[in-house]
Amino acid sequence: MHFTKTLPSHPQYIHRVFTRWHPTKKLLFMALMAALTAILQSAGGLLPPIGFAISPFSTASIMIATLLSLRSGVFAYTVTILLLFLLQPSELIIFPFTTGLLGLGLGWTLRKLNKRPQVVLTNGLLLTIGISVPLYALGFPVLGPTVSSAINPLTLLLIFTFSLLYSWIWTELSLFTLRKIKPILKAVPPL
Repeated sequence: MHFTKTLPSHPQYIHRVFTRWHPTKKLLFMALMAALTAILQSAGGLLPPIGFAISPFSTASIMIATLLSLRSGVFAYTVTILLLFLLQPSELIIFPFTTGLLGLGLGWTLRKLNKRPQVVLTNGLLLTIGISVPLYALGFPVLGPTVSSAINPLTLLLIFTFSLLYSWIWTELSLFTLRKIKPILKAVPPL
């Protein structure tokens, strides 16, 4: 069964390639990923109709930065938050708790875990927590004005179900993206 197979070696291979890079190249790569993430995340506010379809892809660049190391991912995540403060402050609640957090989780779990269900469940729980904190603790309507900020077990179950589905989609999309990046990294000579 596809869902229970061991994950391919793409994340580990890309991590090994990244770790051989010179520290300056790593720093530039992290900055590039942070800038790309900020641009993608800002698209929702800057280009409203199309931008809402583009902004979820900010997860991918944080995930790729986290493949270098968790520290690199957190660096790119933090720099992105600072850039969003300048570019699109309205995204400061959404990014740190949803797309950015999922990118950190995906990058880390794809490298450390070896089964899809583990990756999907871990990131589904992480995303559920990320949606619940602004919704219930901060009272920010992350899911729109129709969802109450009062704790409701049915709403939590729906959030968890959505998070699992979204995490599964992003796991598959991430593995597809990494499969496409791997031959490019093999073709580029090391510096």
